[in-house]
Amino acid sequence: MKTDKTVYVIIGGASGIGAELAKQLEQENAVIHVASRRTGLDISDEKSVYRYFESIGAIDHLVVTAGSFAPAGKAIDVDAAEAKAAFDTKFWGSILAVKHAARYIKQGGSITLTSGMLSRKVVANTYVKTAINAALEAVTKVLAKELAPIRVNTVSPGLTQTEAYSGMRDEDRAAMYQRSQASLPVGKVGQARDIAMTYKLLINNTYMTGTVVDVDGGALLG
Repeated sequence: MKTDKTVYVIIGGASGIGAELAKQLEQENAVIHVASRRTGLDISDEKSVYRYFESIGAIDHLVVTAGSFAPAGKAIDVDAAEAKAAFDTKFWGSILAVKHAARYIKQGGSITLTSGMLSRKVVANTYVKTAINAALEAVTKVLAKELAPIRVNTVSPGLTQTEAYSGMRDEDRAAMYQRSQASLPVGKVGQARDIAMTYKLLINNTYMTGTVVDVDGGALLG
């Protein structure tokens, strides 16, 4: 479908940061396609991803905010099948989205992926998330070279108040936020709107590619 409006695809946009970004983009002259498991897109399934982008056609910008459950624990204890499943969704899912979106992205378009501060912040019992996020950040720079002039960047959020922690007990979640707030230089925990603004920066700034932008309240400072 041809349109004069800017066309966005947000994978993982049914909740959390992706949903907030979609909300912010609605204020612009835009067509926004939001996809996730809730809408029937399994980004770990290449055929599903291929059909999805084929059904949409030409787009301007792809944003992938989809995450995955990543088992916590020491490398000697974590179930390997669960670790591989997490990679299949967040890492390989992101790669599949890039692979099949790239041929539909118009001149001046961009791709923005999502990693996380654990890529570079050393925390015991998080090796699965650390490895996934670090891999995405490394690949970002390769993709920026391979896909040029399409711009490819990654946002690396810190702890953010989203539905991702809804499975925790209320008191445990509140305690986690309180500890983070006390330790961060900015003195607060991130909100989805804080992170969403960074995706908009990377979409709109045509001089940025191969970049990983930290939005973590200063968590990586110490």
